[in-house]
Amino acid sequence: MRNRCRVTKGLENMAKMEVKTSLLDNMIGVGDMVLLEPLNEDSFINNLKKRFDHNEVYTYIGSVVISINPYRSLPIYTPEKVEEYRNRNFYELSPHIFALSDEAYRSLRDQDKDQCILITGESGAGKTEASKLVMSYVAAVCGKGAEVNQVKEQLLQSNPVLEAFGNAKTVRNDNSSRFGKYMDIEFDFKGDPLGGVISNYLLEKSRVVKQPRGERNFHIFYQILSGASEDFLCKLKLERDFSRYNYLGLDSAKVNGVDDAANFRTVRNAMQIVGFMDHETQSVFEVVAAVLKLGNIEFKPESRVNGLDESKIKDKNELKEICELTGIDQSVLERAFSFRTVEAKQEKVSTTLNVAQAYYARDALAKNLYSRLFSWLVTRINESIKAQTKVRKKVMGVLDIYGFEIFEDNSFEQFIINYCNEKLQQIFIELTLKEEQEEYIREGIEWTHIEYFNNAIICDLIENNQTGILAMLDEECLRPGTVTDDTFLEKLNQVCATHQHFESRMSKCSRFLNDTSLPHSCFRIQHYAGKVMYQVEGFVDKNNDLLYRDLSQAMWKANHSLIKALFPEGNPAKINLKRPPTAGSQFKASVATLMKNLQTKNPNYIRCIKPNDKKAAHIFNEALVCHQIRYLGLLENVRVRRAGYAFRQAYEPCLERYKMLCKQTWPHWRGPARAGVEVLFNELEIPEEEFSFGRSKIFIRNPRTLFKLEDQRKQRLEDLATLIEKIYRGWKCRTRFLLMKRSQIVIASWYRRYAQQKKYQKIKSSAIIVQSYIRGWKARKLLRELKHQKRCNEAATIIAAYWHGTQARRELKRLKEEARRKHAVAVIWAYWLGLKVRREYRKFFRANAGKKIYEFTLQRLMQKYFLEMKNKMPSLSPVDKNWPARPYLFLDSTHKELKRIFHLWRCKKYRDQFTDQQKLIYEEKLEASELFKDKKALYPASVGQPFQGAYLEISKNPKYKKLKDAVDEKIIIAEVVNKINRANGKATSRIFLLTKNNVLLADQKSGNIKSEVPLGDVTKVSMSSQNDGFFAVHLKEGSGAAGKGDFLLSSDHLIEMATKLYRTTLSQTKQKLNIEISDEFLVQFRQDKVCVKFIQGSQKNGNIPTCKRKNNRLLEVAVP
Repeated sequence: MRNRCRVTKGLENMAKMEVKTSLLDNMIGVGDMVLLEPLNEDSFINNLKKRFDHNEVYTYIGSVVISINPYRSLPIYTPEKVEEYRNRNFYELSPHIFALSDEAYRSLRDQDKDQCILITGESGAGKTEASKLVMSYVAAVCGKGAEVNQVKEQLLQSNPVLEAFGNAKTVRNDNSSRFGKYMDIEFDFKGDPLGGVISNYLLEKSRVVKQPRGERNFHIFYQILSGASEDFLCKLKLERDFSRYNYLGLDSAKVNGVDDAANFRTVRNAMQIVGFMDHETQSVFEVVAAVLKLGNIEFKPESRVNGLDESKIKDKNELKEICELTGIDQSVLERAFSFRTVEAKQEKVSTTLNVAQAYYARDALAKNLYSRLFSWLVTRINESIKAQTKVRKKVMGVLDIYGFEIFEDNSFEQFIINYCNEKLQQIFIELTLKEEQEEYIREGIEWTHIEYFNNAIICDLIENNQTGILAMLDEECLRPGTVTDDTFLEKLNQVCATHQHFESRMSKCSRFLNDTSLPHSCFRIQHYAGKVMYQVEGFVDKNNDLLYRDLSQAMWKANHSLIKALFPEGNPAKINLKRPPTAGSQFKASVATLMKNLQTKNPNYIRCIKPNDKKAAHIFNEALVCHQIRYLGLLENVRVRRAGYAFRQAYEPCLERYKMLCKQTWPHWRGPARAGVEVLFNELEIPEEEFSFGRSKIFIRNPRTLFKLEDQRKQRLEDLATLIEKIYRGWKCRTRFLLMKRSQIVIASWYRRYAQQKKYQKIKSSAIIVQSYIRGWKARKLLRELKHQKRCNEAATIIAAYWHGTQARRELKRLKEEARRKHAVAVIWAYWLGLKVRREYRKFFRANAGKKIYEFTLQRLMQKYFLEMKNKMPSLSPVDKNWPARPYLFLDSTHKELKRIFHLWRCKKYRDQFTDQQKLIYEEKLEASELFKDKKALYPASVGQPFQGAYLEISKNPKYKKLKDAVDEKIIIAEVVNKINRANGKATSRIFLLTKNNVLLADQKSGNIKSEVPLGDVTKVSMSSQNDGFFAVHLKEGSGAAGKGDFLLSSDHLIEMATKLYRTTLSQTKQKLNIEISDEFLVQFRQDKVCVKFIQGSQKNGNIPTCKRKNNRLLEVAVP
């Protein structure tokens, strides 16, 4: 049994590979409601629920797709799924939105038929997501290329922009479209997208100023406040706190699972991709900020002298910021909120606005400003995505429009939304019947009339030019005199009282006089989807959609280019006294244009259903789904589809699917497919009234016939599986036997080969052993001969060596004996001479022996001393103080003199390596040592620092070009010093320059020379003994430079500056400059002498000395 199941599955898989799969394979519930049996409301809902529980969210009604919102992500929209549904027949795979998208795209590309996809359903049913899936599928399957990809990306990225400005969170949907959108996507003859055109219908602009409880304003307001940077918010005059703005509802400001900040970044990126310039994006957000801040303008009543009430703005800060954003004169906008000018022919009448009227004007301006901004956005997107070529185009339209709405409080917006859905339902029924009729005629099947509910009577109730509700509403709005919502309702009660789909408690019809469920200020219409009660309050104002001309003119006067373009009627040169069309008439005309457009295209329908009101996954509310099924007319759609034949299929796939049920058609049918189907159905004895043969399709009337065919096919597949299993087992056994037979022959041949190989190897190894023994014997014999010859050669060599050795030893012995004899003669001769000398000098030896011994000993010690000194000499570094220890006391003076001479010598050797510049530096360092060592506490820190002189690169820095041109002489030192102010002791930065003949002080910023002193006029330099950089340059009395007195300066390189000044003065004047080091010294300031005193003390500025003027005669410097 297990093998049979496995074979059955294998057969089905093989069938899927060889023959295209079908909607009927592995079906959960019924994939096409046309095949549902029995057909009633309960079975319809149960089938949807069964498929929903198994994550099957799509179901067909013929070519109509029912889509249930799963409220979670499903793995059925991957690129693999796109490829799976690409170029496949509509009924070939399980129901999916991709199948409808592919069918529409292929019909457009291959059959040159313009298409439209109508997506309907109530708010929260997933219409917006369905339209995104359709567009993403089309973008995935159409052509590729840089230009094509750019067009596709712009078309796809237009969605986030329109959603941000046109969608909002409602109680039923976190991303509810508050406008209708119809997009025409244009393709070339190859099916590649060229561009698109977007049409928008009736933005719910009343949401800008007021939102129901639990709902939010449009997304863009929250996205800006959450995602914009602090700098950007500052430019828009906005704050991040939602509670600061009256137009934003606080009870639902945050939505779970929605990241407004990330969405803001997505919107800005999408605007950039679509083609918005940076200044356009900035202008759009400035208008949004102005709308948001309009809600914060509040008014207070004020009585005039004539007794009339007028309104005044409470806080003008918000008004001021709005005017700064929009470029409007504050007084102009303030007047527009307080006065209204009415023009009639040549007369102008200006009246004041009370507080209520002022608030109405404010809200009207906010609504119009946002609504016109949204329309401008759609126009601007159309400019970017429109087709650039003028070739003939194919068009696919995608309609994503509000679904039927029934709320607790239904107003003007719900009325016209439901009117639009009535029109869509009307065209749906008409086009569905038309399509059904055309297919029957095309296939040659007799057409039978189908009874259905025609909602044209409801559409006529609303749109009739004479007695329609919209016509009466326009007539009431244009009527002179007092016009209110109650007068409008009275007129409805007079004209529509007898209409069977109109109900009002105040009408003449007595049926509703006692109907307590119908308030007096309401009327009720029986739509195709059910009865809806409308509150008449606000109908007149919303239909008028009145914006005072003063506000339009104020907007036109704005310096903001976008706002000025949004209000062209505000131009005084183009004043039109004709009343603008009402909102109802505009929407009626838009709907008529839309219906006309849809009728020129081949329709494709997606019916969206919301499974629950909690927006939660895995919850299926049968009552809610039942309500939607009723008002969408889905059961009626199934009945229309099933009125003739429930199922139809082309002959080829039908024959491929059921050919195994007839022996004549199995396994291959050689003739035409229709003939094969006729033979098949005759063999199965299906009654003729259950099917009909069309030109290209077989039509089956009852679903039971189809299910019977499926059951027979399933049973036949099992029989075929058994047959295949039997044949397979026989084939497997035969194959195994033949394989074993071939294997035995192969094994025997291989064994014989192996035995012969083994015998051969044994003989071969024996021969090799014998050969090896013979070769070994020969080799050993040869080795013995070679060894004997080698031993003979070695013996002769050894004998010869011994003989030569004996001869050499004999000769050596003779030579040694001869040498001993000669040495003995020399020794004897030396002793003889010594004896002779001693005898001759014996008389002198005793008198001078001590002196001779002393001199000899001294000479030997001196020789030993110098030899040891040679090996113990220190390194040639002048700073190496090592010197060998003195070995003898009598050599003390000699030892020291040698040390001095060696040090002088190695110093000379070291100096000989210096360049002239290095010699000059060391001379300056030596001079500094003589001047400041053990006198100035700052000196030790300067020893290791090289004297650079030119700390400012005056010749290279263009800032000091003027100073460079003024100084012709060579600059010895250039350094920034602090010149102490004589009056208050504060420091001023100066450039200190020392040349061969002058000392100059120049301004650090401008480079202008402030003072120039010849070196001959410098008499003395004074400084303290402490660790500071202060010094005074004393000038000769009566000299030209001494007019302002001496200079008191501060420098970080005091030692270097004083040394160079001393050497330069000595070189030029041949006189030594007096360097005075004292903690107190006098400085001549103009006519006064001031004592400069240095003290120790802790400093607030760290280790920086500070100078302070104590009195007229004392300047105190605090040194840390």
